[in-house]
Amino acid sequence: MAIKPSHILGMNSRNFYTKLNPSSARKYGFSKLRTKQLLEKYNIQTAKVYHVFSSRTDLDHVLWEQIPTPFVIKPASGSAGKGVVIIKEKKENQQVWLNQDGDELSKLDLDLHTANILDGEFTTWGSGNEAIVEEMIVSHPTLAKYAYHGTPDIRVIVFNSVPVMAMTRIPTKESEGKANLDKGAIGLGIDIATGITTHGLRGKTEQITHFPDTKKKVNGIKIPFWNEVLTTAVQAATAAGFVFMGADIFIHPDKGPMIVELNGFPGLSIQLCNRAGLKRRLERIEGIEVRNPEHGVKIGQALFAERFADKIKSEEGLRIISTRPQIQIFDEDKQEHTVLAFVDTKRYRSAISEQLADELKLLDFDDLLWQQQEVVEGKLPVVEVIMRVDERKITTAMLVTKRLNKGRHRVELGRRDLEGFLINMDDEE
Repeated sequence: MAIKPSHILGMNSRNFYTKLNPSSARKYGFSKLRTKQLLEKYNIQTAKVYHVFSSRTDLDHVLWEQIPTPFVIKPASGSAGKGVVIIKEKKENQQVWLNQDGDELSKLDLDLHTANILDGEFTTWGSGNEAIVEEMIVSHPTLAKYAYHGTPDIRVIVFNSVPVMAMTRIPTKESEGKANLDKGAIGLGIDIATGITTHGLRGKTEQITHFPDTKKKVNGIKIPFWNEVLTTAVQAATAAGFVFMGADIFIHPDKGPMIVELNGFPGLSIQLCNRAGLKRRLERIEGIEVRNPEHGVKIGQALFAERFADKIKSEEGLRIISTRPQIQIFDEDKQEHTVLAFVDTKRYRSAISEQLADELKLLDFDDLLWQQQEVVEGKLPVVEVIMRVDERKITTAMLVTKRLNKGRHRVELGRRDLEGFLINMDDEE
C-alpha cells in the first residue's frame, strides 16, 4: 500500500512542528544527562547512571572494576548510536572487560574511549562534551530473539500529548548491533491500538515481509507492555514540555518501558515502516484538548488503529453483513445489548444515538475522547465504544448524535469500522 504524497511529512514540514517546541524543552533533546535528571524528578523509568565524566581529570577518580556489569559508555550529547560501547562482563580477578562482540578491553581501553568522548569525537549539535556510564538495560525476550547483539528499541512520535506513530528498530549484523536504520537495522511499524507489528523496512529503503536471516514474518509480533510504552512516551513529552518529539524506549523484562532519550528532531523513516504519512496524522489531532497522558493514549489508539492488525489476529477472512445488521454494544459493565444498526458508507466514523449512549453509560462529558465539529449538528462528543459485528469484536470511537434518537436504527456504521466486511445490498428494504 503506497503512502499518499499529501500525507507525507517532509523535512520542511517537520521543522515547522519542531519550532512549536519551547526552548526549555529543546535542551532535553540535546543532552541525555539533562533528560535523565528530568525523568528521575518525575519518576519516569530510565537507566541508572553510574558515573558522569565532565573532563579528563574525572578519569583519575573512576574505579571501573566497581561498576556493575553489564554497563554502557556513551556521549551525553551523541546521536545515532555513535560512541556507544556496551560492556557485557568483567573477567573474574582480572582488569579485563568483554564488549558485546566478545572483544577484550583493558582499563586503558575504557579510559581512551571515554577520553575520545570528552574530546568531542562523537558529540552532535555542537553541545558540551560529557560522557555517561550507565546500566545496560536488558531487552525483553520477545524482541531480543530477533536482534543481533544490541538492544531493540521502540520509537514513539508524540504530538499534542497524543502518540501518533510508532516503530521498533531491530539491530542487525550489518548495523553492528546498533538500532540504527542508517547503518542497516530493521524497522518495523507498530499498530498504535494493539502494539502489533505491521510492515518492515531494512535500512531506509528496502521494504521486507520476512527477517532476512530467519525468514520469519515481520508482522504479527506483539510488543510487550504496549499501553505502558505509549503512556511512558507521553509522560516524558509532558514532563519535558515537548509539543512534538520522538521518545526512544527500551523494554525491560520486569521493569517494563524505560526511556533511553528524547528527540526533538525525530527522523522520518518511521513513515516508511508504517506505510503511512505523519502529516495527515498530525493534522488530525491539532487543537484536540488532552487532559492527561492516559487520555492522550486513548485518543491515539482510537484514531490510528490499523485494520492490518485485525487481519493478522484473525483467520476469519471477509464476512458478509446486511445493510441493517443486528449488532451487540457493550455497556460500561461489559454487558451486551443487541441493537439495530444501519450501514452508511458515506460516513467515515460510526455514530451512536445519544439516548443509547446515555442508557449504556458510555456518555460521560467529563471523560470524552474529544469533540468533533460536524457541518449540520455542530460540535458532537466522541466516545469509545466496544461492539460486536457478526461475531467480530471491534473497539472504535463513535460520534454521539441526537439525530439517531428517534429512528429505527440507533447506530450508523461508517467505513472505518466496515473494513473486512462485504455488504449484501440485496438485503436492502
